[in-house]
Amino acid sequence: METRMNTRRTVLQAFALTALLTTAATVPAADWPTERPIRMIVPTPPGGGTDIFSRVIANHLGKALGQTIVVENKGGANGLIGQTTAAKASGDGYTILFTYAAAIAVNPAMQPAMPYDTLKELKPVAQIGASGNYLVVASDVPAQDLKSFIDWVKKQPDPVNYGSWGIGSGGHLTMEAVKMQTGIKLNHVPYRGSGPLVTDLSAGTVKVAFADTVSTLPYIKSGKFKALAISGTMRAPVTPNVPTLSEQGVPFKLDSWYGIFAPAGTPDAIVKRLNAEITKLVGLPEIKERFLQMNMAESPSKTPEEFGATVRRDMQAWGEIVRTNNIKPE
Repeated sequence: METRMNTRRTVLQAFALTALLTTAATVPAADWPTERPIRMIVPTPPGGGTDIFSRVIANHLGKALGQTIVVENKGGANGLIGQTTAAKASGDGYTILFTYAAAIAVNPAMQPAMPYDTLKELKPVAQIGASGNYLVVASDVPAQDLKSFIDWVKKQPDPVNYGSWGIGSGGHLTMEAVKMQTGIKLNHVPYRGSGPLVTDLSAGTVKVAFADTVSTLPYIKSGKFKALAISGTMRAPVTPNVPTLSEQGVPFKLDSWYGIFAPAGTPDAIVKRLNAEITKLVGLPEIKERFLQMNMAESPSKTPEEFGATVRRDMQAWGEIVRTNNIKPE
């Protein structure tokens, strides 16, 4: 009898402990985000496109949550410094990361020793936007589309130089993917950012580049550059006449995007709430106008799980390009 009572007491205590732990585990999600401001880590210096857009998102997201969101810039090492800070932070809902596709998906393949495990230590929350990069040439290059560009390159006695905004950048890896599929020979000339690249392209120092869809636009509109193709899965809103690589016979289905992540321990309830609020705010007129200014298609609506699948797919695809071409960091 005593044994049965002791057993029953033990079972009841176990149930009580389980209930207590379950309650404790849900308290942060239930009270969040009333305790203190939320820190949004941005892995770039202040003033750039990623930083500016992050502050627009932070302002609207903070209003939706009824809590202040403080942007904290931690630039350097192609996003690794800021992303490491976020990955190692407490998963209490008060730290989130606003970052970009290349920093998340390319770094694991480029870096010999990652300071964190992307898939295990960062939790995908929401994708924001989707776009590509332009294949642009100087106006005197006798090409009007991808096919004529490939034909022109193949006729040159020496490999043609092309520029990108750095080793391992989206522009660099996209052109290497084009080379893999078409057999054309080009030499990569890396620049330290889009500004110097566009300056040299406009001066004729290089005739070919994969460059971003914002800084090149004035030159495309003036006729100084010709945009022959855009990477990614869709055409840019400002240049609907420029077809994608895939539409021109070179399959390429990787988009550039911004994304919000959280430390791995962040409760699912918080992640889902953030995703729901972000999904609503990207439909706001101001945000849509910002997408247009950035020549970026409107943001796709994805659950955290769907965004996570995008991250895994992109890491695999970009990694294959890096490994196949033996691309090393500077």
